Amino acid sequence: MATLYRAASPDSLIVAPVDLLTAIYHRASGQTHLMASPAPEILDALAEAPLDAAALLAKLRADYDLVDADPAALAARLDELVETGLVERR
Repeated sequence: MATLYRAASPDSLIVAPVDLLTAIYHRASGQTHLMASPAPEILDALAEAPLDAAALLAKLRADYDLVDADPAALAARLDELVETGLVERR
């Protein structure tokens, strides 16, 4: 069975664009994270429903018209988001 990823509850996040970055305050940890694209887009995609990495990549390709999406880069970014607590792996 594939690993599923789920974003933290939208109720636990305060999201504010800051120039080219996005500030995300995570209430559960009390930490603010400055994120560059595609992290905010990943969180948005995972807020709708838990997805495995392949389904997430397909959704990002469709939603953002990506033609050169790299599965290894997505896996690395998901690992980073899991470490911050903004995404849960199950």
